Amino acid sequence: MSTMQMDFARSDDPVLDRLLRAAGQQHVPGVDLSLERIERLLKRMASPHLKLPPVFHVAGTNGKGSTCAFLRAALEASGHRVHVFTSPHLVRPNERIRLAGTLVSNEDFAEALAETLRFNAGQPISFFEVLTAAAFLLFAANPADACILEVGLGGRLDTTNVVPKPAVGGIAQLALDHVAILGPTLRHIAAEKAAIAKKGVPLVTQKYPAAIAAAVAEIAVPMGAKLLARGESWDAAIYEGHLVFRQFGDEDPLKLPVPKLPGQHQADNAALAIAMLKAQDQLVVPDSALRSAMGWAQWPARLQRLPSGPLAAALPAGSELLVDGGHNPAAGKALAHYAAHASPALPLHLVVGMLATKDHAGFLRSFPRGTRMTMVPIPGHAITPPEELARAAQSFGMLTDQASDLAAAMAHVEAPSRVLIAGSLHLAGEVLRVNGPLPV
Repeated sequence: MSTMQMDFARSDDPVLDRLLRAAGQQHVPGVDLSLERIERLLKRMASPHLKLPPVFHVAGTNGKGSTCAFLRAALEASGHRVHVFTSPHLVRPNERIRLAGTLVSNEDFAEALAETLRFNAGQPISFFEVLTAAAFLLFAANPADACILEVGLGGRLDTTNVVPKPAVGGIAQLALDHVAILGPTLRHIAAEKAAIAKKGVPLVTQKYPAAIAAAVAEIAVPMGAKLLARGESWDAAIYEGHLVFRQFGDEDPLKLPVPKLPGQHQADNAALAIAMLKAQDQLVVPDSALRSAMGWAQWPARLQRLPSGPLAAALPAGSELLVDGGHNPAAGKALAHYAAHASPALPLHLVVGMLATKDHAGFLRSFPRGTRMTMVPIPGHAITPPEELARAAQSFGMLTDQASDLAAAMAHVEAPSRVLIAGSLHLAGEVLRVNGPLPV
């Protein structure tokens, strides 16, 4: 149980917006993770989650959305039609549900929500559970060859964990986040996420410290999963301008282009997706499709460059504007690493807004002392006030100020800089809403 801010969504379409509001009004207090409500609802809906094409199930703290993007790119490059369920959305709730490659239309989304609410018959249920059930209803009713499901929170009691036997499961990077719900240590978090394991199903993981890897194995192995850990069953590295992937036991490694998505951490996410595709046997994915996926994969608000738009136009000539949804210390370290090695060399100017539930101190101190930072609010959300963010950053030796909104923050950039807006996916969504482009 937690008082964590509830998930919700709004739409410019009046019919869809009314149904989204109705879904939010049937919520359970706080965050009460349970599979009982979703299982009851799905049973009344004739179990659409049992009628899905082969499922690729992805958990993790950071990188699971990008892993899903690489999976989708590789599967589509193979000629497969792919359903995708991800969260949260950035601008429009339709982003969460992709039907055979295309974002769900307002009309189809509204129809599925109306049907889901009708079956639920006013029983207590969370907003995310309603959206998951609606997605399953849409996925079962529309032909596709594969279905990618991103875990919303944790794993063991996440609504996506009702699927009894995926084709493959994967766990991306693990880090401290949602500690009030998932537990105070990485071992707790690892155990929660490892519980997506299913008997006879490959479970592919990144390489973790020994104690964390043991926590994963303690859950996954007794459940009968085939555990395929990086460093033990497979590995990958960037070498001589290529992403080199190797399955232990294979004679020849696979040489792929370096992912187009920026940041060294994206090579790790791509490698996890490759290992998951190699571990499953239900769909054919040739190596040529894996090569294509390295360039095709797109995932908005992950070090996304914004070359044009009103926010970009307001910056001094020669500046670069990027947006990233990273919001925990591990993400902060990845962003700091990218900024330190990005070309051309430009001074970093961070624009930061963060939810009240996040470890703002851990995120802010990931950056070098002396980093210029402008703190902003996030409209419509319970946040850490900009003045509190500024005080924390100052204690770490940062140069800080505050702005009332994103447009005002751009005016604080006085010289050509690499401007990175980060700290929250909700803030990233506001950036794309104000500046564009909208996710498609």
